[in-house]
Amino acid sequence: MWVRTRTVVAGGVVLVLLAVVVVVVLVRQLGSELRLPLASRSCTVQADGRVVLDADQMANAATIAAIGAQQGMPERGVVVALATAYQESGLRNLPDGDRDSIGLFQQRPSQGWGDPEQLSDPRYAAKRFYAALKKVRGWERMRVTDAAQRVQRSAFPEAYQKWADESAVLTRALLGDATRAVACSVGRTPVMRGAAAAAALTRNLELDWGVVGSAAPAELTGLSLATTDQRDGWRYAHWLVSHAQDHGVKRVRFGDLEWTARDGKWIEVPGGPPAGARVVAEVFADS
Repeated sequence: MWVRTRTVVAGGVVLVLLAVVVVVVLVRQLGSELRLPLASRSCTVQADGRVVLDADQMANAATIAAIGAQQGMPERGVVVALATAYQESGLRNLPDGDRDSIGLFQQRPSQGWGDPEQLSDPRYAAKRFYAALKKVRGWERMRVTDAAQRVQRSAFPEAYQKWADESAVLTRALLGDATRAVACSVGRTPVMRGAAAAAALTRNLELDWGVVGSAAPAELTGLSLATTDQRDGWRYAHWLVSHAQDHGVKRVRFGDLEWTARDGKWIEVPGGPPAGARVVAEVFADS
């Protein structure tokens, strides 16, 4: 009986080890294709389709889209950039990768993309990608995966296409073609607070979009942005919500719609300023 019990236990240990090996192999083989449950701090994007990202992915996607707009890229270019970053890094700013690859687009210093510190900056990495894409003759008429491959020269040239639909949804939302399309649930403990949060938000908004916000209304700590139209307003509003977790954003309001960190969604708030007037963001006050 004792020998038999030991045999059963040994067999169970072997099965567990085999299961662990299988999981490791799957993770390495599937990489960013492996869909795992997201933590509660997640963002839902709905714009003729639905995409769910975590807070880090959402912030990176928003910066990629904003840099594309700042560089004068058409929406198709932003779709290509997002699909590329989806495949290369899972929309994460990775510190390393295959050989000397770094960052959102897994660009290689040895291939002339920049030094490691530069490529670790999402804005720099996105600008370099868009600059390279612009040099591809006829990229606007190519499939997403073909345009991306002409820049990346991956060993898996068809891999980018599977992210085309998700990237199109993100692009519509982040470039302001959809209303209240980005809704994020963020943690109760903000990374930043008060004047420091407002200053960082203002600085990074300028870096991403090339626009400067003014001080928020006296009763709030945050910033206010003038807008030219609805599309303009939703670009900034969605960017602010996308960066809520890493910048301590408590509330974003545009027209009669408001997103709050408490509720994690957009709701109607009567008595707001006329649509298309200003976007107002409030950060968490110093505790």
